[in-house]
Amino acid sequence: MTLYVNLADLLGTRIENGFYRPGDRLPSVRALSLEHGVSLSTVQQAYRLLEDNGLALPKPKSGYFVPSGRTIPALPVVGRPAQRPVEISQWEQVLELIRSVPNANVIQLGRGMPDVSSPTLKPLLRALAKISRRQDMPGLYYDNIYGTQSLRDQVARLLLDSGCQLSANDLVITTGCHEALSTSIRAICEPGDIVAVDSPSFHGAMQTLKGLGMKALEIPTDPITGISLDALELALEQWPIKAIQLTPNCNNPLGYIMPEARKRALLSLAQRFDVAIIEDDVYGDLAYNYPRPRTIKSFDEDGRVLLCSSFSKTLAPGLRIGWVAPGRYLERVLHMKYISTGSTATQPQLAIAEFLESGHYEPHLRRMRGQYQRGRDQMTDWVMRYFPAGTRVSRPQGGFMLWVELAEDFDTLRLNRALLDQGVQIAVGSIFSASGKYRNCLRMNYAAKPTAQIEDAVRKVGSTITRLLAETEPAPH
Repeated sequence: MTLYVNLADLLGTRIENGFYRPGDRLPSVRALSLEHGVSLSTVQQAYRLLEDNGLALPKPKSGYFVPSGRTIPALPVVGRPAQRPVEISQWEQVLELIRSVPNANVIQLGRGMPDVSSPTLKPLLRALAKISRRQDMPGLYYDNIYGTQSLRDQVARLLLDSGCQLSANDLVITTGCHEALSTSIRAICEPGDIVAVDSPSFHGAMQTLKGLGMKALEIPTDPITGISLDALELALEQWPIKAIQLTPNCNNPLGYIMPEARKRALLSLAQRFDVAIIEDDVYGDLAYNYPRPRTIKSFDEDGRVLLCSSFSKTLAPGLRIGWVAPGRYLERVLHMKYISTGSTATQPQLAIAEFLESGHYEPHLRRMRGQYQRGRDQMTDWVMRYFPAGTRVSRPQGGFMLWVELAEDFDTLRLNRALLDQGVQIAVGSIFSASGKYRNCLRMNYAAKPTAQIEDAVRKVGSTITRLLAETEPAPH
């Protein structure tokens, strides 16, 4: 990550955490140049980036200020999960979310669905159509277990942006990121093993652990800097942990990007205790700032990091195309893939490879990053307007998910049931915990372009929360 991006991240974090308040004057360009040992132009670039993100306002001859009209909600508190391995529950709540089908009468704020209506996806649709018309019918044949050569070549080039120097032979194409995660977990762990996870954590990975008879050890996670390295070190000392599974870039559901120094420190911990890291980078390409953040895999020199990702969040989930770079576990991952799905569907692989090779991916990403960042700001404003005072909100640095924390004794399961009658669905917080914590939290999707219909759905969520809170308040004596 470049110097000016690092500096902008530092200042942005201080602003969002209330170190500088609305209306405050920010440090001068010269003062920051001296403090951080960087050039004046580097500081100016950092301030331009903050200005683009709505965090800094230039005033002629006066310097930069935190915009005074801006209300920044408090961040969610760091969770306090059980300090022991637990059996994973919550399948019924996950099933309730994933079995919902697209319905014009339901505003779906809960699913992890990107916006697939962008015109920048038209070349991909053309590629799919062209392949289906070819006389030699390449999309109808099996390809090899690794995946098509053309797509692996393109993904290897793509991974250069995340700092990874990998070849096509280091990659296995999978049926979405979900299969990348599950083959990685099965390649390393056996029933009864313990896996350390960030908390809150992606429900799909935890349900994989549940299905394979493994236990999760939830590690407290900061909404800005990510998994607690101190708590992780303590857990590694106390328990026979086989793997660490986490999402350090544009985390789902908190949205943070783990600072680079912490990624290196995490890898050092894994080396010291000789455990594998299963890194989910499915949202990494959707980081709002450029260049995109490095992966933990990019620092990996002994092959202990298994990097998992897919095109489900950047292009479209229905394609079901992901990949894994399994390092030293390549042969075991291949075997796990063979006994589960065999080779991945060929036609979408060929179409995505053509889309990438023709140079359509980067313009599409640029458009979506901008749209999602604007969506974050709009959704945050709506939450501040329609939800009860004291609501805490994450500050995503990429992707399209917002994590919302309500009063400690609030029940979002009850909220979701009340909302379904009004044609709105959310993701309840408890599915992001192995033991059902975060019942007072919810996750909302802001991928779609803001509309009056979506605003009305958010208003319904807020008013229903207010009504349920009023119903649970004890009556005055």
